[in-house]
Amino acid sequence: MLVLWGVASLVFCLFSILPGDPSRMMLGQRDNEEMRLAVQEKYGFNKPIQEQYLLFLNDLSPLSIHSNKKGAISNLEEHPYQAIKLFEIGERSFVLKTPYLRESFVRQGVSVTSIIADTLPNTLVLALAAMSIALLLGIPLGIISAVHVHKFWDQFLSTVSVLGMALPSFFSAIVIAWLFGFVWQHITNLPMTGSLYVVDDYGNGEQIVWKNLILPAITLGIRPLAVVMQLTRNSILDVLQQDYIRTARAKGLSNRSVLLKHALPNAMNPVVTAASGWFASMLAGAVFVEYIFGWNGLGKEIVHALNYLDLPVVMGAVLTLSFCFVLITILVDFLYYFLDPKLRG
Repeated sequence: MLVLWGVASLVFCLFSILPGDPSRMMLGQRDNEEMRLAVQEKYGFNKPIQEQYLLFLNDLSPLSIHSNKKGAISNLEEHPYQAIKLFEIGERSFVLKTPYLRESFVRQGVSVTSIIADTLPNTLVLALAAMSIALLLGIPLGIISAVHVHKFWDQFLSTVSVLGMALPSFFSAIVIAWLFGFVWQHITNLPMTGSLYVVDDYGNGEQIVWKNLILPAITLGIRPLAVVMQLTRNSILDVLQQDYIRTARAKGLSNRSVLLKHALPNAMNPVVTAASGWFASMLAGAVFVEYIFGWNGLGKEIVHALNYLDLPVVMGAVLTLSFCFVLITILVDFLYYFLDPKLRG
């Protein structure tokens, strides 16, 4: 909770110092002084910065306080979210609700929550596909590299992994899209751009097009693949030097059995840590990949919101990604319990 509070406070401070009047952004071409003042009063933009901060935290908190006075900025009846009233103290109501991320400046009447709900699943699918590629290829390649340490395959795979880690995602996205989606499109039959859901040309609504996932998933998975491969190699080499490995070999177990049953499970902790961190960072780091491939995910939505200074969408997206990062970290801590025999005691 303290981490989320810190992120929310930092996000509010960063976007509060940006130049521009939010009420003018919301009104656009309909801007006039009377309407601008009404919008400022409705959303509290005319309040002192510390009061705006408290209202912002009150919107985000599942347990929030609201005024019973009509016309008050925190009046429960004038808020667009559903809440369960717990109890009242004087003129204040204490309610239980889902976090409220406010409404888009650009798309009037559209909540930030609905925008994130439409785009975050696409980003999750892309990140899961990319991480699956990284794990399914990185772990076996890391094992091969460890088995053939200091030989040709080890040196070759180490060189490839270094190149993969050094390759920026925005550059590799452009190259991969151009080569496999344009130059060799007649062979791959893969498009340069496209999202998971595509509107059918014959009026049958939206349909899932899985081939649109291939190029962006490969592009996003290149760097974590290189990291997973190197971590698997180094971790296995460290574990193979442990006393219990020597004991297992002294009992006559085959190298294959020692490697797969004893060394590999105990070498997975650093890999799991790296994979969880990379998966969480993919949710935010997919911005360039999604934008270049036209993938309708949260990253592309952030770019669109920044172009139009749609601050609530950007703030809501950052908070959502931060929450996902914290949640993944907690889940990984539980996963360690099953992977590490020492923790099970």
